[in-house]
Amino acid sequence: MSGFHVDDDDRPVGRVLSRREVLILFGGTGAALATGAIAAGALAQSPSTGTSASASALPTCVVVPELAEGPYFVDERLDRSDIRTDTATGAVSEGARFDLSWVVTRIDDSACTPLVGAMVDVWHCDAAGAYSDVQDPGFSTDGHDFLRGYQLTDADGRTTFTTVYPGWYDGRAVHIHFKIRTDPDQSSGTEFTSQLFFDDTFTDTVYAAEPYAARGTRTLLNTQDGIYQQSGGQTLVPVTATADGYAGTFAVGVRMS
Repeated sequence: MSGFHVDDDDRPVGRVLSRREVLILFGGTGAALATGAIAAGALAQSPSTGTSASASALPTCVVVPELAEGPYFVDERLDRSDIRTDTATGAVSEGARFDLSWVVTRIDDSACTPLVGAMVDVWHCDAAGAYSDVQDPGFSTDGHDFLRGYQLTDADGRTTFTTVYPGWYDGRAVHIHFKIRTDPDQSSGTEFTSQLFFDDTFTDTVYAAEPYAARGTRTLLNTQDGIYQQSGGQTLVPVTATADGYAGTFAVGVRMS
C-alpha cells in the first residue's frame, strides 16, 4: 500500500480527569489510577463500599484522553461483534485474529458505574494499511465495510469484538479507532472518541508473520507519532497471545455531561 494518509484534526479534546478530581471521585483515598487499561495488580477504591479490590472485580473508573477521530470514520451502523467480514463480498480480512474486549464505565459526580447500552464503534485499517468504504490516493474501497462495526455494552459495561491485529500505513503508528456514544441520534447524547495503540516490541513479533511481513518494516513507531504523544501512553492496550491469535482488554471511564 503506497498511499499516504494521516488523521486530520489531531488536537486532543479534554475529557481527562485531573488528579484532584480522581481523588474526589474516590473519596480522597488516593486510590490508584490505571493508565488506560486494566493493569495487572492495580487497585481501585470502591465508591460504594470504601474497600479496595482488584480492578477486575469492580467497575473500573479509568479516564483516558480523547483523541482525533481521523478522516475515516463512517457511521455504518453495523451491529456485529465479528468485524472481519466485508458484507459486500463475504471476504474475510487477512491477519492474526485479535479479540478486543471493552469495560466501559460512566463517571457522574462521585459515582463510577457500568455504562449500560452504550454504542462502542471500532474501525481500523487492514493488514495492507487500507480502510474500508473510503477514497484515498493509494486505494478505493467504496461500498466495502471490512473492519468496521459496533456493539452495545451489557449490564456490566462490557462488550467484545473479533477483528485482526491492525496493519500500518505511512505517517501513523499502529492504532485502532473507537467511539463511544450514549445516544447517537440525539444532540444531548454523550460522545467520546479516541485511539488505541500497541506496544512496538509486541507489534514486531506479530509483524514477523504473514501477511504483515510482506509489507516490510513500518515507517513510524509510537514515539514518533504525534497523536500517540498526545495520549501520553494512556491508551496502550495490553495484548496477550491466545490459542488462535491474540486478545486484549481496554477499560475506559466516560465523564458524563
